[in-house]
Amino acid sequence: MTLLDRFVRYVQIDTQSDPFSASNPSTEKQKDLSRVLVQELHDMGITDAELDEWGYVYATIPANTPKATMPGRRPPVICFCSHVDTSPDVTGAGVNPLIHNNYDGRDLVLPDDTSQVIRLTDHPDLAGQLGNDIVTASGTTLLGADNKAGLAAIMTAAEYLVNHPEIPHGTIRLLFTPDEEIGRGTEKVDIDKLGAHFGYTIDGESLGTLEDETFSADAVRITIQGVSTHPGFAKGKLENALKIAADLLAALPKDTLSPETTEGKEGFIHPGHLEGNQDRATLDFIIRDFSVAGLHQKEEYLQTLLSQVLTHYPHSTGELVVKEQYRNMKEVLDQHPAVVENALEAMRRAGLTPQRRSIRGGTDGSRLSFMGLPCPNIFAGEHAFHSRQEWVSVQDMEKAAEVIVNVARVWEERS
Repeated sequence: MTLLDRFVRYVQIDTQSDPFSASNPSTEKQKDLSRVLVQELHDMGITDAELDEWGYVYATIPANTPKATMPGRRPPVICFCSHVDTSPDVTGAGVNPLIHNNYDGRDLVLPDDTSQVIRLTDHPDLAGQLGNDIVTASGTTLLGADNKAGLAAIMTAAEYLVNHPEIPHGTIRLLFTPDEEIGRGTEKVDIDKLGAHFGYTIDGESLGTLEDETFSADAVRITIQGVSTHPGFAKGKLENALKIAADLLAALPKDTLSPETTEGKEGFIHPGHLEGNQDRATLDFIIRDFSVAGLHQKEEYLQTLLSQVLTHYPHSTGELVVKEQYRNMKEVLDQHPAVVENALEAMRRAGLTPQRRSIRGGTDGSRLSFMGLPCPNIFAGEHAFHSRQEWVSVQDMEKAAEVIVNVARVWEERS
């Protein structure tokens, strides 16, 4: 199969994860794609490819370099990683991928919902895609390029390396994870079984970009216990938990500290879910900042707002609980500069001008880095994540596959 064949096949398999599920993986349908990947790996001769009970795919491309038997010269084991799940934000069922050949700059009107129009003015990265082939969904679903573009690039690179033994490389491990989109992509990774020294997630955006810095992230749950009573006899007694929650949301600043008002390295407080009734309500927030100190400041600020709101409801209580999600990978990567430098060299050899970026988000690489696997993020060509206007360039995905092959080659040469 070509890379495009693979990508089209993958995006038609619904793999949406579920943040409200307690199972691992959060949805069984993610394994539908994982089983396809295992079979394709077997078909290309990677015999140890396996799907474990938690929905993780592990596979090995054995070393073929003479250095593998030379003490002190053996290349480190390198891992390439992508995730199989798609975002819960927009449905991933019934994806109809459309290929817009030889893109000429005109608006891309998506036929199943013509209100969905991908315009150059709204997507400036399209300016660099003239003459390329753009893949979109049809307007009613997301596409799933996040992260099936990365899957297609890794699988294509793996087959190339298997079929071109003249390219020397050390041992390569492949890891495909579930539930990245809901922050649980590495929960059940067996890092000892993986056995890699360094890794790369293939889950980035624009051609030639490498991300070696991410947000640090916490989740906050606020539980409000109101005072419930029959509404017909409520005067002077009822303290409605939903109204307390609404007051807290209304107290958040309108012109700062939110995703819609921040950029660059500015962090935010983002309410994502509210559930409850007049007796009890829960609010879920995500807190993001590039430093842990910044996270703590925002959590203290949220606690202060909660305390201020509760002064108007003297018989009600509120509890704020923080759960760590992931930390800025740069703290780890700065200790292993070769991981980033070898990837930048791999991009140069692919004819690209590398760009190092910070990402206003996180990837599996954030957690893997703190689990002992330093792991920056390489572009996969994904754009307009988590939306019905998601798109990807075929040529960008092909370049990502070329960079993966080059990364393996550079590590071998420099060992």
